[in-house]
Order: sequence, then C-alpha cells, then structure tokens
Amino acid sequence: MIHETIEDFAAALPPRLALAGLDFGDKTIGVAVSDRMLSVGTPLETIRRDKFTTDAARLLAILTAREIGGIILGLPRNMDGSEGPRCQKTRAFARNLSRLTDLPISYWDERLSTVAAERALLEADTSRKRRAEVIDHVAAAYILQGALDRLARLKVQTHG
Repeated sequence: MIHETIEDFAAALPPRLALAGLDFGDKTIGVAVSDRMLSVGTPLETIRRDKFTTDAARLLAILTAREIGGIILGLPRNMDGSEGPRCQKTRAFARNLSRLTDLPISYWDERLSTVAAERALLEADTSRKRRAEVIDHVAAAYILQGALDRLARLKVQTHG
C-alpha cells in the first residue's frame, strides 16, 4: 500500500524489519537498505533498468533476501516543490510495484540527494568511473537516511 505521509507509513511498518530506499531513474534504480533498528541507510546496488517486470523481479528478490519491511521511494520534486514528469513516472512505478507486494511504500523528497551523494564521493576522492558506478545507490542511501532520521524523530515525539 502507498502512504503519502511518512506518519502513515510509520504506522504501517512491521516491527524489527529493515527498510529499502530507492532512487528511481530513467536508466537505473539505486537501492539502499537499512539495519533492523532503522538507524543507518547503506548503499547496496544499482539495478540497470530494463522493462518493469524484469526490474520488479530483481527488486522483489532483494526485498525478500534482505527481509525488508517497507520501501522509501525518492520523489524527484522540482526545486520549487512542484511535481513534474519525473514525479509522475516515480508515482506510476510505485503504483505498479504496489500491485506486486504488500509492503508499505512511501515517498521521500529527494531534492539534492544526488548532489549530496556526488559531493560525498568527491570528498572521498572516488574516481570518475567509480562515481558513475555507485552514484545511484549512494543517492538511494541519502534518500533512505533522510526518511530514517524523520522516523526516529516521530518515534521520539510519540514515545518520549
């Protein structure tokens, strides 16, 4: 099921399962995963896009193998906060994916996540070739970490 707000998503999450963060693009899907405590997002891999059924099969295999309890999908809003064609493609992907899995799905504003990932890789003196290989799943980790941090603040507000 797709949850428009992170609060609704948090309420739908099963306990003690990791989350997956996705950076959905035209050519690739960056994948990151969290620990079961939902504290750290770690880059995992980049899926080269093919057709939806192939992409979804690979993604579902990862989600099953990693015992994932929910999916955070980066939503590429425009800098003014509006939603353009890339957001529509991302939402369509989420709708199609939600037909194949019962996992809760939510969105996270991904503005500047690729910029942040690129900056971190440059600071780590990563070669241009290596940056191209890892940028999407590093960006997915930034998306996931933003959502994890928000979920942690929600937990403190509701239990603290």
